[in-house]
Amino acid sequence: MRLKIIIAMVLAVLVAPVLKMTSTRGASKMEQVKGKQINLEVAVFAGGCFWCMESNFEEIAGVIEVIAGYTGGNVSNPTYEQVSSGQTGHVEAVKVVYDPSRVSYRDLLDVFWRSINPTDDGGQFVDRGSQYRTAIFYANDKQRRLAEKSRKELEATGIFKDPIVTEILPLKTFYEAEAYHQDYYRKNPIRYHWYRRGSGRDRFLKKIWGNKPFEKAAKTWDKQSFDKPGKEELRSRLTELQYRVTQENATEPPFQNEYWNNHEEGIYVDIVSGEPLFSSRDKFDSGTGWPSFTRPLVPENIVEKPDRSLFPVRTEVRSKHADSHLGHVFKDGPPPTGLRYCINSSALRFVPKKDLQKEGYGDFIYLFEK
Repeated sequence: MRLKIIIAMVLAVLVAPVLKMTSTRGASKMEQVKGKQINLEVAVFAGGCFWCMESNFEEIAGVIEVIAGYTGGNVSNPTYEQVSSGQTGHVEAVKVVYDPSRVSYRDLLDVFWRSINPTDDGGQFVDRGSQYRTAIFYANDKQRRLAEKSRKELEATGIFKDPIVTEILPLKTFYEAEAYHQDYYRKNPIRYHWYRRGSGRDRFLKKIWGNKPFEKAAKTWDKQSFDKPGKEELRSRLTELQYRVTQENATEPPFQNEYWNNHEEGIYVDIVSGEPLFSSRDKFDSGTGWPSFTRPLVPENIVEKPDRSLFPVRTEVRSKHADSHLGHVFKDGPPPTGLRYCINSSALRFVPKKDLQKEGYGDFIYLFEK
């Protein structure tokens, strides 16, 4: 079915697409995203038709780009026709470029498992052949361990009666597929719809997982859905001290606040908006009597500005979306940053590690995985 679609498309193309080769050795790199320098990581998955896998991953918050391509074989710069012959050893795969501060590798694994039939070693749904087999290609040892752990957990659920045959393999060179394969579901929505509907993939996934196959990869706090309440509503929702600290720049007493001596694993979010601010992994005992951190969990959720209310001038720390007063940052902290974010407990809400998933902060679970 898909071969007929491709033939029709190729006949309509006047200029042959150019195949790009991209090395994916090493899963981390620095890139500019919307003008900001952030760490991006790469994950590579094979799950049958890369059109379908691309569309699934691009639905996930924190995924920057998904590229269709070929990997796992023994031929350099393969074409679609060569891979389709089954003689190159390559599989159709997708390279997922993502922001690990917004979505974890573990969550991407959940999306992968919920997109395929892991018990079929002859292909996926209507697409048959070795080029459609399923695999996880790990770029480093951490990815390998997480992939193996997730496969064991899936096996333990008993959801699938047959053995899981999806391979976990070291990542070799990833070759980008021809241009007409990239974003196929966007460029050809009608053809894609009928292909996907006829493939049997969605019927199978709905039978196994129900109507929400990606619920484990849910978004974390979403600034688009937050609308800061008015003063009266805030007064009714917050304690008097929480209101004075966040809205009137007050400072709570040292050693007499909720989190100064909290050692439990988890994250700290804004008491007003819920936007993630700090992690217990960056918390340290400063001896001041207030919660202290070496760096923010999500730097773009922190705003720093001069505070001239005292002498010398200090640097105030506020949350970006709720505009809550949080505390101050000083340059007398420990390595690796040398900074001390001295924060009022009253401006924070603590979310324990065990509650991250159910409270919508599952993207940060990876921080606490051994």
